[in-house]
Amino acid sequence: MARILLGVTGGIAAYKALEVVRLATKAGHAVRVVQTPASERFVGRASFAALTGAPVLLSEFERDPARGAFPDQPAPAHDPLSHLELVRNADAFLIAPASANTLAKLAHGLADNLLTSAALAATCPILVAPAMNDAMWANPATRVNLELLRERGVAVLEPATGALGSKGEWGTGRLREPAELLAAVEAVVPTGAPRPLDGLRVLVTAGGTREPIDSVRYVGNRSSGRMGFALADEAARRGATVTCVAANVALERNPAVEYVDVETAAQLGEACAERFGDCDLLLMAAAVADYRPARPVDDKLKKHAAALELALERTDDVLAGLAAARRPGQTIVGFAAEHGDGREAARDKLARKGLDAIVLNDVSRAEIGFDSPENEVTILTAAGERRVPRASKGEVAAAILDTVQEALIREEYKSGDGAPGAAGPRSAG
Repeated sequence: MARILLGVTGGIAAYKALEVVRLATKAGHAVRVVQTPASERFVGRASFAALTGAPVLLSEFERDPARGAFPDQPAPAHDPLSHLELVRNADAFLIAPASANTLAKLAHGLADNLLTSAALAATCPILVAPAMNDAMWANPATRVNLELLRERGVAVLEPATGALGSKGEWGTGRLREPAELLAAVEAVVPTGAPRPLDGLRVLVTAGGTREPIDSVRYVGNRSSGRMGFALADEAARRGATVTCVAANVALERNPAVEYVDVETAAQLGEACAERFGDCDLLLMAAAVADYRPARPVDDKLKKHAAALELALERTDDVLAGLAAARRPGQTIVGFAAEHGDGREAARDKLARKGLDAIVLNDVSRAEIGFDSPENEVTILTAAGERRVPRASKGEVAAAILDTVQEALIREEYKSGDGAPGAAGPRSAG
């Protein structure tokens, strides 16, 4: 697996770096952490040391007891310069959170602490994950610094929009979720070690379809595609070959995932039908319109005093059609967005469409509804239910894939019965 050097700068989002370390070590990566002195005001080095099993450094002048080695390496016989040895051994250097101050230093080649000195000496891929107030993020100086870093080959993992550190603040500047940060690192570092979904072909749908009324108006829904993209990222992180059919999604893309952009339910259905036969696992997270305008027009409808009557017709049920065409060895997971307790409706959908599992979420709750960075779901299968409490959509995606691996793929593969929903030999990870 990879050797990841994690740089942590000062900011309230520093606590999320602990989760990055936890996920990375759980995945088998070796991690070392360097901190800026300001970051210790938010998270102490003992916490990172406990998770990594390695010393944490703040200054280039302090002695490194591990002599620059990662937890999977023997320490050298001599004492090398830590800012040189750490990056020499690293496969990737992730700075998360990256404060506006540190971004400015990196952009202009300053090396006034261990983190910035290591970055200046690094020849491995460098990724920065900014986190700051939205006004600081929008400041022209920050924008120029980011462009300088991009021009020099640094990968910028742009922050999300959501609640910020100060009470009541909302905007762009929120650190990306830990699972997304780890996925970005893994996308630039081939690990070479077996992963749970190696060889599996996964088809994910994300976003919400838009059905045209005229050339400018449409009937649509509020799905942002965050859940579908989180599933695609997590499946890729676990080694799968992932295709994501994205319906009107304006989110950053993972270089490890192939994306197919569509707009309407019909286009989504066509894109899925073309690729479904080759996939082993379908995760149908997109919100596909049930109805579309019966008589859309090519130009723009003019506004009149009279009311506009819009006739709607049913769209094809994409998920039911795919489930009916499944071959042995395919697993299909559907999604159900219900208002309130929708378990009865979800169970009906599970049985009626012949699915292996269905993921239910309550869209009546604003904190986990459309475009929220968090979700809370119940995963239903024929065998029972699993509740996933409120968490980031990256963490929810991991829980969903854990269920798929454990309950739907691993057990049925072991049984060798070849029944619908059982994964074939390609899933044996």
